[in-house]
Formats: sequence, C-alpha cells, structure tokens
Amino acid sequence: MKTLKEVSVGETVTVKKLSGEGPVKRRIMDMGITKGVQIFVRKVAPLGDPVEVTVRGYELSLRRADAQMIEVE
Repeated sequence: MKTLKEVSVGETVTVKKLSGEGPVKRRIMDMGITKGVQIFVRKVAPLGDPVEVTVRGYELSLRRADAQMIEVE
C-alpha cells in the first residue's frame, strides 16, 4: 500500500482508496479526489507540507495529513 504522501514529484498515480473519517474524507472528495482519479504530483514543499497536485485539470494543495489518507497505485 502506497499513499500520496510517498509519491515522488513528477509522478502520476491513480487513486485506489480513501481512508479517513467523516469531514476529512468529505473535504478530500469535495476536491474531486475520488477512486479511479489520476493525480499528478507537481511539487512538494521542503518539509513535505503542502503537497501540490493537479487533479482533473485543477491545481490543488493538500496537507500532508490528507495526502497520507489517499491510497494510490
């Protein structure tokens, strides 16, 4: 199992599963991040927070804690 937090910059991955509960999971899904969606990792801040990604043509910043809840392949 690999999470979005572990993906290298410049890599494109597919979302396999979202873990997390209630409002946190809802916030991730509201960003358009759902099972089967492709995510391109554009940039990761020096300390790993935030992770900047492109999802469905939109550029987003994710907290490291949120990125850890997104399982990818």
